[in-house]
Amino acid sequence: MDTDTVAELPQLRFLRILVTILAGTMICGVLAILVMLVIQFRTTRAPLPDVITLPSGYEASTFTQGPTWFAVVTTDDKILIFDRAKGTLRQEIMIDVE
Repeated sequence: MDTDTVAELPQLRFLRILVTILAGTMICGVLAILVMLVIQFRTTRAPLPDVITLPSGYEASTFTQGPTWFAVVTTDDKILIFDRAKGTLRQEIMIDVE
């Protein structure tokens, strides 16, 4: 009996079509997730402020931020907390180093 002329079983044909559809759906899903990530990264504001103006005599060591504020730790162990929207100094905290 020649294998080319043997008819395909209906269950196998259905299974082959089902696997093909599932693979196509998974590929479309991964592409959709990648597109959403790219769109999200393009519309998200940069995490750092454009310019940070420190009071005279201070030198920045590290930087951190919150939703409405950002803070700069200076080399002389002070934390300067600034308003994110206005860029003005909110608070100055001295770090007690022993």
